[in-house]
Amino acid sequence: MRSLLGVSDFIDKILSFIANIGAWLGLLLVLVVCYDVSSRYFGVPKPWGLNSTQVQEFEYWLHTFLFALVMGFAYTKQAHVRIDLLREQCSSRVKFIIESLGIVCFLMTYAVMGIIYSYSYAYTSFLEGEVSKSTIGLSNIWILKSMIPTMFALIFLAGLSNLIKCIAGLTGDLPKERYHEALGGDHS
Repeated sequence: MRSLLGVSDFIDKILSFIANIGAWLGLLLVLVVCYDVSSRYFGVPKPWGLNSTQVQEFEYWLHTFLFALVMGFAYTKQAHVRIDLLREQCSSRVKFIIESLGIVCFLMTYAVMGIIYSYSYAYTSFLEGEVSKSTIGLSNIWILKSMIPTMFALIFLAGLSNLIKCIAGLTGDLPKERYHEALGGDHS
């Protein structure tokens, strides 16, 4: 079980690295929005032949990349919404069982279906050479659409990492100080 916890920790490190890329894209998003506003209202010139439509489309591309790249990491940090009215009254063992069932029955199933359906969406966009609906917008829309299956894959990995922690918790191999990583909240 210790080696599986090592796999979980490795997955968490990968998700953290990817989320850091997303965080830097968030900073870039702020800069692009500031540039967009200053170019529209203060007449700052647009370099490299860019136009306002392309800059605005690039803003929502950055939004997409930001959210898609941090979603898996956020799940590993228990940053998702929980409604724990009944679960909080249960023992840690029951919480691990509930969490494991939720991951296997819902999260991983949903992530796999999301990957399957969104992959074909992105791949079709690639094959068709899809471009922006605007005649002066960005091209290669498949890059944007490929972030959807990427997001689902990262969520799947986060679920796998959390499932490993839950199984380790059930077998008694997860240290008590790490219970919060699998169950959220304060479970020390």
